[in-house]
Amino acid sequence: MSSLFAPRAVVFDIDGTLVDNMSLHAEAFAVFAQRHGLPPLTHEDRARLDGRRNSEIFPILFNRDVPRDEWLAYETEKEGLYREISRGRLVPMTGLLRLLARLTEAAIPMALATSAPEPNVVHTLNEIGLGRAFEIIVRGDQVGRGKPAPDVFIEAGRRLGLAAADCLVFEDAPVGIVAAQAAAMPVVALTTSFSAAHFAALQPPPTVTCADFDAFLDRHFS
Repeated sequence: MSSLFAPRAVVFDIDGTLVDNMSLHAEAFAVFAQRHGLPPLTHEDRARLDGRRNSEIFPILFNRDVPRDEWLAYETEKEGLYREISRGRLVPMTGLLRLLARLTEAAIPMALATSAPEPNVVHTLNEIGLGRAFEIIVRGDQVGRGKPAPDVFIEAGRRLGLAAADCLVFEDAPVGIVAAQAAAMPVVALTTSFSAAHFAALQPPPTVTCADFDAFLDRHFS
């Protein structure tokens, strides 16, 4: 595999990265928000919240402390709505299967690093036919701190047995990009949820910004 990048491993986020599903999460949240009298999410809200753990999202949404039992109930409700809404509507991100085939051919190991709860991870991977594709999956609820802290990426690198600089990350959320950079991993931003201009304004910006995996492969892999 020839590339401007020479990763020894690749780490993927799930929502908005393996699958272009953030609009479906937005549908689920719209129902949840109406039920609970919350205002609709703005673009600015999503920039702050996308990629975070639900244990951190719900206190921000309700603007108060939310005890564990309560946020777990909210998580069950909102994520159950997502799984119901998204069933039969999920497909792999453009170019994903092509990239996975290239990585497999080159014997480059892969991992997932996500803030999604386990039922969503299982559902989303199964829906896109990748339920058995990743041996290493690190969730935000398995580490001390969620994104934008680097913990999920550091743990993914640890399980891969590689230095951070050898792991290339694919992310779609500003919070996730900050987390990957805090782990000292190069990161490719996908513009499924936020524009290239939004990512360019981050300090520091992601290593590369692409529309999808086909664009990444066509630009950086020969």
